[in-house]
Amino acid sequence: MTLTELRYVVAVAREKHFGRAAELCFVSQPTLSMAIRKLEEELGVVLF
Repeated sequence: MTLTELRYVVAVAREKHFGRAAELCFVSQPTLSMAIRKLEEELGVVLF
């Protein structure tokens, strides 16, 4: 788990939209999605 992954989760939770969250984090939407998927797998839970 990294601080960046946690920032992505917070951005998606706030925006309720992966595309807008990615823009706010200055990354592409696939990059954000992959990071969240990695975190979900690490934690063993589905966040979104």
